[in-house]
Amino acid sequence: MGILDQLKALFGRPAMVPASQPLSAAPAPERRLHPRLNARDGTRVLIIDDSKTVLAVLRKFLRSAGYETIECLDAESGLVALREQKPELVFLDIMLPGMNGFAALRAIRRDPQTRGTPVIMMSGNEQAMEQFFGTRIGADDFMKKPFSRHEVFFHVERLLDEEGIPRRAAPRTAAPHLQPEIRVVRAA
Repeated sequence: MGILDQLKALFGRPAMVPASQPLSAAPAPERRLHPRLNARDGTRVLIIDDSKTVLAVLRKFLRSAGYETIECLDAESGLVALREQKPELVFLDIMLPGMNGFAALRAIRRDPQTRGTPVIMMSGNEQAMEQFFGTRIGADDFMKKPFSRHEVFFHVERLLDEEGIPRRAAPRTAAPHLQPEIRVVRAA
C-alpha cells in the first residue's frame, strides 16, 4: 500500500483531487456526520472585540443558532456588560484598545460575580504562547482568527453541559510524563 493510499484510508477521503476539480469542491469532512449541539435558545453570549467585522460575523453565526449576543468594542465596556447583563459565555479578543484581553480575563476571574463565566479567547496571532498564557490565567478555550462557523460551534460545544448550558472547562492537568514524581520514603 502506497503512502497516498494509506492517507486515503486514514482520512477517509480521496488522496488526490482531479486537476479539473477545484480544491474547495473536495468532499466535506466528517464533521457533518454528527449533529451540532447548541446551547439552549436564548443563551446570552458577550463578544468583546475591537473589529466590527468579527463582531458582525460572530453575531450572525450565533444568532442564527438561537443565541442572544451582546457586543463590546473594548474590554472596559465588556466588563461592565458582563456584570450588568450576566451573559453565559464570553468571546474575548486578546488585542484590544486600552485594557488587553489578558488583563480583562484576570479581572473576570478575580470578580466573584463573573469568575464562573466560561471564556473563549480569540487571537489572529499564530503563536502558541498566547494560547498557553490564556489558559494559564483562566481561559476555557482558545480560538484562532480567522475562524469558520464550524470552528465557532466546535469551541462552544466543548463547553456545554448535558442541559446545553455553557460551563467552565475542567482544569487541565499536565501530561503524566510532565508531572513530578512523588516518592514515599519511610524512616528506618
